[in-house]
Amino acid sequence: MPTIRKNGTPAYKRIQDTILKRIERGELKPGDAVESERSLARLHDVSLMTARHALVGLEREGLVERRHGAGTFVAAPKIHFNKLTSFSEQLAARSLDSASRVVALKVVDDEDEIAARLSLPGASRLLRIERVRLGSGEPFAVESCYLSAEDFRGVSRQALERGSLFTLMEKEYGITIAHADEEIDATGADPDLARLLAVPKGYPVLRIRQTIYSTQGKPILYVLGMYRADRHVLRIRRYR
Repeated sequence: MPTIRKNGTPAYKRIQDTILKRIERGELKPGDAVESERSLARLHDVSLMTARHALVGLEREGLVERRHGAGTFVAAPKIHFNKLTSFSEQLAARSLDSASRVVALKVVDDEDEIAARLSLPGASRLLRIERVRLGSGEPFAVESCYLSAEDFRGVSRQALERGSLFTLMEKEYGITIAHADEEIDATGADPDLARLLAVPKGYPVLRIRQTIYSTQGKPILYVLGMYRADRHVLRIRRYR
């Protein structure tokens, strides 16, 4: 049974909270070593099993990496695709600063396949938004978003760089997002993508195509996201 402190919090959680606070304060950075199980057990006056449980939990969340024979190290920041949230919300949940750099904001009328995904006629005018998504100043992804240019007039570069597109759609256009259908595969970065992500050509990326629906069942947003594979984790629970 896990050791319990006076306020009822399990001791393994106390250890995790201590490590997380050090990461958030910048005392521990990606690649830095975390105390060993034995050291943590001694520091927190708990059993070796409790200390191990704490590190296993942090590893499961992608916050640390345990290297056989070397120890435990702070992992590079990763985003988990467990829930339909905006990039800004994902990073906030990981205590990371987010930002966006708009590469393109224009109206196009030659994306018939994407228009069809949005249940619009061919040659419909679509607003195309291409952004580099940054986490703690580092490129995490390049996203190309498509919306009806008629339904979403007035979207500005400043608004897109300030905050979440999801929030903008909900607050300014009265759209409540419900769910997304997604197609996911892996590919290598071409020269243009590699430049935007600041990685070598051919670097592994996750390619995610999303058709996002409102609570009215209407497809309102199509997103082609190219995500650095070393910064994102796709977690799936399977049942037999």
